Amino acid sequence: MATYTKFNQFVEDLCHKVHDLTVSTGDTLSVALCAAANAPAATNSVLADLTTVSLTNLSGDANLTISASAQTSGTFKLTVSDKTLTASGGTIGPLRYVVIYNNTPSSPADPLIAYYDYGSEITLADGESLNIDFDDSNGLFQVA
Repeated sequence: MATYTKFNQFVEDLCHKVHDLTVSTGDTLSVALCAAANAPAATNSVLADLTTVSLTNLSGDANLTISASAQTSGTFKLTVSDKTLTASGGTIGPLRYVVIYNNTPSSPADPLIAYYDYGSEITLADGESLNIDFDDSNGLFQVA
């Protein structure tokens, strides 16, 4: 199972209204990929801080769907739908980290939210897929 790590700047960005995480009308969240040699650090703040893997051979897009964003008893939970990345026309990778970022704001541009460490490198050959299985019970994250 992949290990979740939030970017430190995300907490401040939430408090400064950088993110609109509303279902249907909110910002567009996307995924980026990093190789082991280019590991993200919790202190990174925007996508430009990272060296990412090319998504030229990605079938479809790297955008996520926010399926729920609500608070219950003082705890806010953001849930996103699972995402399948499929290589088409060539390989994707090698990759080890799946990075979640907000693709909508222009200032700061592409603020980072969190990343998942898959523990070892993966290369998707033409036609192969990686299913990113987000936790439906706990959501992408919770704020209490």
